[in-house]
Amino acid sequence: MVELLILADDFTGALDTGVQFAARGASTTVVTDPNFDFSKADPTTQVLVMDAETRHLPPREAYRVIYRAVQNALSSGVSYIYKKTDSALRGNIGAELAALLKASGARNLPFLPAFPQIGRTTKKGVHYIDGVPVNESPFGIDPFEPVRCAEVTKLIHLQTEIPAQNLRPGETAADKTGILVYDAATAADLETAGRQLFQNGTPPVLAGCAGFAAFLPELLGLSDGSVVETPQLDPRLLVLCGSVNPITLRQMDTAEKAGFARLRLTPRQKLEPGYWASADGKAALAEIEQMLAANPRCIIETNDAGGNQLTADYAAARGIDLDGMRVGISGSVGQMFGALFGSEHLGTLLLTGGDTLLQCMNSVGARELEPVCELESGIVLARFTYQGRTRYVITKSGGFGQEDLLVELADRIAKH
Repeated sequence: MVELLILADDFTGALDTGVQFAARGASTTVVTDPNFDFSKADPTTQVLVMDAETRHLPPREAYRVIYRAVQNALSSGVSYIYKKTDSALRGNIGAELAALLKASGARNLPFLPAFPQIGRTTKKGVHYIDGVPVNESPFGIDPFEPVRCAEVTKLIHLQTEIPAQNLRPGETAADKTGILVYDAATAADLETAGRQLFQNGTPPVLAGCAGFAAFLPELLGLSDGSVVETPQLDPRLLVLCGSVNPITLRQMDTAEKAGFARLRLTPRQKLEPGYWASADGKAALAEIEQMLAANPRCIIETNDAGGNQLTADYAAARGIDLDGMRVGISGSVGQMFGALFGSEHLGTLLLTGGDTLLQCMNSVGARELEPVCELESGIVLARFTYQGRTRYVITKSGGFGQEDLLVELADRIAKH
């Protein structure tokens, strides 16, 4: 029976939080249907992670999706709900926290947005990325969801009038109402806050990212003490990147210098409807097959060299707006992936960017993924079954990982 529901706003976030439980022995499933029928859940599933796909929705629609999901979960007997938020505070933070609090009827909602394990901290109510206020970091210029405010309570109040206040790690929440934003500069701060929150019973609703979720298996009694070992993976690696984050761009530059073959999709390949079914598209797929056959380490990405002006101009000439570009590119990548999926040259997959991951999984009919373990903080190994065969996929958010991540992962997989 599902004991804990985790509500995420994108696919990579669902996995990097769900894996905190799977890696500690809790039966965990990630689904992509916000209207999931809990009565049809596998009876052995303890933790259900739902990718509600609310990151890019208007705030009111995001509120409705989360409110409905919470009501469905509670009416189905789910005991606890965790609203997973983006560790850089992108998306509909205020609207979604408000929806959880209102739908649950709880007195307050403790919110721990920090992920100090990867340098994302909250100090005196201000959220930082590697010591820089989040609105001054690369996430402040995200082309789709720029973060305009680093003060968390002010960011929340852009979308809701529910009171929000800032608390220190060990401060008691028992007598407080509304949304309670906890500071955390270290993982120890998160653990301290967690133990304080659970001192007088288990809170029915909580919110935060994968940083605080790492402590929840123990606090909720969902860990059996086991440690999941990394399975043996195909040493061939294909990186499929739909992220525009500068961190991922640097990772791909480093990998290319280390010998990865790198292919940038053209604006036409990314935005022309039905391209991959056309004669030109089929010829391009044959060339990609040849690249995969000749190179054990490959990158296929959606960024233009030196920026994305070529794609922006192509879109503008065809009346495609920014959101249309996002949807069109991820959809095209998904179609390409579906066409390549049966290739004998396809080894281990690494998908970066939540939209890319979702469309690629949709293209092969994979509606559920099972997180297995973390290869590094925020870098998740998951598996799914397709045509009777288990396939592994590595997933990560665009902003995660050190500069040599792709090279290091490829070396580790080959050595293992």
